[in-house]
Amino acid sequence: MLPVRGGPGQTGAHGCSAVPHSAPVETGTGGGDSEHAGAALLPEGFHFGVATAGYQIEGGYNGPGEPANNWCRWEAEGRVEPSGSAIGFWERYEEYLDLAAGLGCDSFRMSIEWARAEPEDGALDEAAIDGYRRILDACRARGMMPLVTLHHFTHPAWLGEDFWLGSDAPDRFAGWVRTAVDAFGDLCANWITTNELNVLALESFVTGTFPPGRLGRVRTAATALDHLVTAHVLAYDVIHDLQPHAVVGTNNYCLSIYEFDRLPLDLLLARPNGISRPDLGRWLQARRQEHESTTPGPQGLHRPLEAALRALAARTVPADRALPRATQAVYESPRHRHLDVAQVDFYAPGAADHLRCPGRRTAGGRTFNPARDLWDDRPDPTRLTQALHEVADGDLKVWLVENGMCNRVRHGRSYTRLDGWTRDRYLREHLAAVVDAIDQGVPVNGYWHWTLADNYEWGSYQPRFGLYHIDRDRGLVIGRCDAMGVDAAGTYRRVIAGLRRGDRSVLVS
Repeated sequence: MLPVRGGPGQTGAHGCSAVPHSAPVETGTGGGDSEHAGAALLPEGFHFGVATAGYQIEGGYNGPGEPANNWCRWEAEGRVEPSGSAIGFWERYEEYLDLAAGLGCDSFRMSIEWARAEPEDGALDEAAIDGYRRILDACRARGMMPLVTLHHFTHPAWLGEDFWLGSDAPDRFAGWVRTAVDAFGDLCANWITTNELNVLALESFVTGTFPPGRLGRVRTAATALDHLVTAHVLAYDVIHDLQPHAVVGTNNYCLSIYEFDRLPLDLLLARPNGISRPDLGRWLQARRQEHESTTPGPQGLHRPLEAALRALAARTVPADRALPRATQAVYESPRHRHLDVAQVDFYAPGAADHLRCPGRRTAGGRTFNPARDLWDDRPDPTRLTQALHEVADGDLKVWLVENGMCNRVRHGRSYTRLDGWTRDRYLREHLAAVVDAIDQGVPVNGYWHWTLADNYEWGSYQPRFGLYHIDRDRGLVIGRCDAMGVDAAGTYRRVIAGLRRGDRSVLVS
């Protein structure tokens, strides 16, 4: 077993140091009155889970003799912190899965990493295939449905950092999907083809924070997005050819810019909504207007910046002419539907809010980065309820497959958030927002918290999203609390148990 200890700087105010992992799963309401319990709050079959990604948790990438992905050059050049052992999940998966199951989760979101499974072009690593099969078996043995992502921001280094700009990228990805479903389809039938395809395009070619690190290339990002959506369509068809009853989706990051938020999903939903190809442009323009009328913009100085970003996107990626290859793939596919479930990620949707003045105060000092740090993202549970309404389409079920809050750990020191939010509060208020959406008729049928334990957050270990703190200075020691010393895992456990039995009081502190 991994060693376990309390959270950093812990005072015991949240009771973390007194609660061993071997304690039984709590089923109490935390003091709630019985009058709150009884009525069903969740639809039948609602899933609770945690979300993870292979490169962020497994360890063993981009070092000598290890599988290399598209972050390999950046790690080697010191442009980002080496991923190293991550949280050691590849060797210690059973211990982490025990933690997830102990929360009451009935699903575990993970990725199968293309770079590990096929470290050289055309050469599968059978040991890696067997390793993933053992992980999937372990999920199922613990009563957790695997939700598997087939591309979570990474691909083999041998494909090049500009892979998604190549005209052959969608077909090559579809080939990988066929390989993966052949290898794992007997153990999994719930798939995410590509994770946050909108973020991957933006971070790679606009903000420059993902390899290859291009800045301000909006048209290039649109090309990558076109190929990513095309790849999803081809992957959807491949999966359903092999698994007719599979559940397949792709999860967008909620964003206030239509062209890099709703546009890809609207294109995938056009045929099920009866939209012919000649009418597609007009329909997308109408959807864009609806999106802008219902998506609240920022206040104060960020309002004109938001307007400028929306106008730039509309000029560069016009809805009626955008994503031409994906449009062709949608309308030439033998299937009229390319989403079995509406999957969405919700963190901080305001585009302009992600930009801040250099020299501002942040947790742990001042920063001269013009982009807002993840630990300064503003929680907005009310906006989450609205976002769930927006993503709903007819009777298509909605899965919130990522939602979580960040704080900062730097040089072994954990910092509280400047806004005072804690992860237990975040869980209660955002799950209350989910329940509100369900009350209002939105067919939400699953929630996956990001994430189980502090991991490698795309170039750094400073951002911490885990329900459980990982003390890297002491050799991957798992804390009983999160990185702020709060029993976030206990809160999630109590909320899951309470909502399942119809007790709304678990959402109140």
